[in-house]
Amino acid sequence: MENLWSSSPTPTLLLIIPFFLVFLLFNLKETGCTVSASLRQPKLHQFQTKLLRKTTTSLGSFAKTVSTDSPAPSDSGKSSGRVFYPIGYGADPTGAQDSTSAILDALNDVVKLQNGLELLPGISDLGGVVIDLQGGNFKISSPIRFPAAVANIVVQGGTLRASSAFPSDRHLIELWAPDSRKASALDTFSDRKDFNNGMKYEDVTFRDILFDSSYQGGGLLLIDSVRIRVDNCFFLHFSTQGILVLRGHEAFISSCFLGQHPTIGGDRAEKGYTGTAIDIASTDNAVTDVAIFSAAIGIILRGRANIVTGVHCYNKATFFGGVGILVKSAQNRIVDSYMDFNSIVMEDPDQVLVSNGFFLGDGNIVLRSIQGRISGLNIINNIFCGDPNNMVPTVKLEGLFTSIDQVVIDDNVVNGMSLKSTVSKLTVVGEWDKMGSRFLSILGVS
Repeated sequence: MENLWSSSPTPTLLLIIPFFLVFLLFNLKETGCTVSASLRQPKLHQFQTKLLRKTTTSLGSFAKTVSTDSPAPSDSGKSSGRVFYPIGYGADPTGAQDSTSAILDALNDVVKLQNGLELLPGISDLGGVVIDLQGGNFKISSPIRFPAAVANIVVQGGTLRASSAFPSDRHLIELWAPDSRKASALDTFSDRKDFNNGMKYEDVTFRDILFDSSYQGGGLLLIDSVRIRVDNCFFLHFSTQGILVLRGHEAFISSCFLGQHPTIGGDRAEKGYTGTAIDIASTDNAVTDVAIFSAAIGIILRGRANIVTGVHCYNKATFFGGVGILVKSAQNRIVDSYMDFNSIVMEDPDQVLVSNGFFLGDGNIVLRSIQGRISGLNIINNIFCGDPNNMVPTVKLEGLFTSIDQVVIDDNVVNGMSLKSTVSKLTVVGEWDKMGSRFLSILGVS
């Protein structure tokens, strides 16, 4: 129930008040008849007159305020206040007709709301304006690219589905500016949050949206974007990436489902899965409570200081060449996650943490040598469960490592797999004795 005493009273309440006052006036008149004809009678009459005058004035002012300050839906149905509806611009919610132009028209009108306010320097604060898809199923033939230098926008509640004409190297929604520098595979690490002038987008939220790429490209592209939220979204039928993040930082991806093919596991076509669900070449991002049910690679981490929490990867079994999470950069954390018949692969791991995970179906951790270095690796408190006929090692070396430093692999438990550790534990009859030992040849001995 709405609070009747809030600072913004409802029109119904404000209309009731004058009638109550008029009722009070008449009751005062009747009461006045019982009072002696003294000085009280003129004073009562004066009070009644003033009260009636003020009531009439207040009612007129209220009517004027309602007509000028309360935004009414536009005649065309394009917007209501600061909520914009692509359907009002001609977008077809049935998906029969192409809706690209209509959605872009709505987006362009949203950008016109700039009023000089900014978040980061040069990025306009649009005040939380909303683009509401109203549960529509919209077919699009080209990417919906956001104009640069905008912030504080919400897009919500519908489906975007690529048509057969959609370009296979693009994404359904793209945040990139024409003057953004081209991404390079040779880029060295830098903490982009210090380069405020390089950011093009801030505080954009995508929620409750299904991105269906129809095997024509990807779902969402973020370049030079900061503080982006992707919440409760579904990414399906991508041929490249479900979500691709390049540079920028602090993209928060939460409560999402991603898969190239609809399945709940056991798909006979699993061997042919391709694509990557989430590819992050950026810093300080978070992937939280996400399920990835089909893709060649679940998550790629190509930037530093990212965290993956509560992720379930059953995208493609290791037996078929799939990878749950591929870590290609330093200083990343993977915690409380579930590798379901697939693995975490780390290339030259440097200050990487894997903890409190569950590895099922011979899922394990693979350390892959690129330049032969391992440093600051922590693999602790995980559960491994596999087929005792295979006895797959919980941690496996792939290639030759010549430099190994600060490695802790301990406190993991195993069933049906070969336990690997950098700390030896010896059980002696009648007592427990723990003998700690660091092995430069880690994992070479069971």
